[in-house]
Amino acid sequence: MAFLELHKSRLKHNYNFLTKLFSERNIEWGVVTKLLCGNKKYIKEILNLGITEIHDSRVSNLQIVKSMNPDVQTVYIKPPAKRSIPRIIKYADVSFNSEYATIKMLSEEAVKQGKLHKIIIMIEMGDLREGVLGENVIDFYARIFELPGIKIVGLGTNLNCLHGVMPSQDKLIQLSLYKQLIEAKFNRKIPWVSGGTSVTIPLLLKNMRPMGINHFRVGEILYFGLNLFTMKTVKGMKDDVFKLHAEIIELHEKPKVPIGELAENPSGDVLEINESDYGKTSYRAIIDIGLLDITPEFLIPDDKKIEISGASSDMLVIDLGKTRRNYKVGDLVSFKLRYMGALSILNSNYIEKKIVD
Repeated sequence: MAFLELHKSRLKHNYNFLTKLFSERNIEWGVVTKLLCGNKKYIKEILNLGITEIHDSRVSNLQIVKSMNPDVQTVYIKPPAKRSIPRIIKYADVSFNSEYATIKMLSEEAVKQGKLHKIIIMIEMGDLREGVLGENVIDFYARIFELPGIKIVGLGTNLNCLHGVMPSQDKLIQLSLYKQLIEAKFNRKIPWVSGGTSVTIPLLLKNMRPMGINHFRVGEILYFGLNLFTMKTVKGMKDDVFKLHAEIIELHEKPKVPIGELAENPSGDVLEINESDYGKTSYRAIIDIGLLDITPEFLIPDDKKIEISGASSDMLVIDLGKTRRNYKVGDLVSFKLRYMGALSILNSNYIEKKIVD
């Protein structure tokens, strides 16, 4: 058995930390919930915090949010797919966009549904995921700002999401300048410059955020308290909002080196043997979780003496060392998680999801 816990008090602690950080700087923000994979219990806990804006990359998740609280502003945070447009207009108040043809279809559908749909124009700032090239932004805006049923409420960018390009003062100043150019040329106000994500928080903490950046959408740092520049926990935040527990289903003293001819395992890996381990033994435990649920590199054992030896589809082997210490079959082994590990666990139907105080 394995299960995931969300700790409400730790989530609230991180939320309060961020709320204070943003309010002191007059920054608007929303919570990114795509990590939660539409889990209604966990989404409810986010809404209970009092947040008024939710961001997600799945329209089905935004539909869940709207069913729980229609007053929350929902933001669809990737370029809409053509076949999803009717549902996006229905369940997303705002969407991120970088294609004129898509915005035109959003306009037509918004008119059809009798709605005003807000958009944020995404600008390419070097990470080479979604975004209009900076040199084309003025012409792009000119083509869309008068489309019926559409209101442009912001410019935005994504950094660190694909190739790991980090935010900097220069990049964020450049993003702010695009807003100023558009406002000056077209005599139109753009409320948001949405240049802030979890990876930008360290700049904010150092007071290095350009003042023009006035909107953040935050997920990872809320759930994990992680400074993505240093990969350490932000002082004053909690890194264990989520905890994974997996049961020991076997525990024996075994050789450290496999016996027999080695070939590729089902994952396509070939073990590299440390020759100094020949003739040695250790206590090895099998826990009730595997590659179907999570990639081992995203697990952080609470017990620092535990080493992860490897995993198969539905079992994971940990090395306890020369003694079994206090462990026995049936005990739970606890882990903190990295973001992509939590994403896998939350997307797994095999792992029970719990809420604790």
